[in-house]
Amino acid sequence: MNINEIKIERFSVDRLNFHHLFYFWCVARSGHLSRTAKQLHVSQSALSAQIRQLEERLGQPLFEREGRRLKLTDTGHLVATYADGIFDLGAEMLGRLSGSSEGVTRLRVGSVATLSRNYQENWLRPLLTDPSVALTLESGLLGGLLDRLQHHQLDVVLANEAVPADPEQPLHCQRLGSQPMSVVGRAEIWQGHQLNIPNGLHGVEMAVPGVRHAVRAQFDALCASAAVEPRIRAEVDDMAMLRLVARDSDWLTLLPEVVVQDELRTGRLVVVGVSTELTENFYAITAPNRYRPRALDGLMARAVSPAQEGPQ
Repeated sequence: MNINEIKIERFSVDRLNFHHLFYFWCVARSGHLSRTAKQLHVSQSALSAQIRQLEERLGQPLFEREGRRLKLTDTGHLVATYADGIFDLGAEMLGRLSGSSEGVTRLRVGSVATLSRNYQENWLRPLLTDPSVALTLESGLLGGLLDRLQHHQLDVVLANEAVPADPEQPLHCQRLGSQPMSVVGRAEIWQGHQLNIPNGLHGVEMAVPGVRHAVRAQFDALCASAAVEPRIRAEVDDMAMLRLVARDSDWLTLLPEVVVQDELRTGRLVVVGVSTELTENFYAITAPNRYRPRALDGLMARAVSPAQEGPQ
C-alpha cells in the first residue's frame, strides 16, 4: 500500500483513547509485545487487547509479525510518527512548566553524502545550543533518505538537487540557498594565482566532486565546450573527504566555498577562481500533510544562502 493512500478518519479528541495510543507507541518503539508488557507492568494479553482496540478504532492493522518481532505496517509508521509528536510535545510541556529541561523535541535530519557538512551545521546552528531539541543526523544516498522520509523515519532531507514532481509520492522541495562553485588550492602553492574557469584549468591537476554530485555533469560539459581537459587526480563524492583532499594535496579542488570555510578563513586555502556558470543549490525536502516539529518550521523560515551563514 502506498503510504499516501492511507486515510484515517478524522475524529474528535474525546474519541481517541490516548491510553491505547501510548501502549501502541511503546510497542512500536521496542518491537516486542512481551518485553513492553513487562516494562509497563501489564499482562501481555491486556496489552494486546489495548492495541487491538486502537486498530479497530482506526480501521486498519498497525503491526504485522516478522519472526518474534512486530513490524509496523504503513499505517503503523504513520500513527507512530504522530504518536512521537504527541508524547514528545507532552514531555516538553511538562518539562517547561516544571522549569526543567527534560522535555525535548526530536528532530530527525537526513543529508545526502554529497552535501557539505559545514552547510548542514550552519543550517542547524540555531538548534545546537537549544536544550529543548534533540537531533538525529543521518547521511546516505538520496533515494534511501527519501524512502525513510516517506515512511516517517525522518522529518527533513537536505540535498543539493531538487526532487522531480511525482504525484504518487508528493514531496515539498524548498530551495534554501545557493553558492557558486569555486576552485581552491593550498596557500603556499597557489597564493596570488587567479585562473579563468574553465579556460585556465587545461592540464591542471584537480580533485573534483564524483559523478553522483549534481554539479559534476555541468562541470564536465563546461570544460568540453571550451575544449579544456583538466588532469583529474581524484573524484570524491563525500564533501568531508573532498575537504581533506583540498587541504592536504597540491591539486586544485572544485567545490562550494562553504565546504572549506574554516580553511579559507585561516588562510590555509585560497580561492584561485570562481565559476559564475556552476552553482550548487541547497534544498530542504519534506513530506506534505505531516506533523512537523516547530524547531523545523523555524529552520525552514530562516533559509538563507551559505555566504550569509558565516565567514568564508
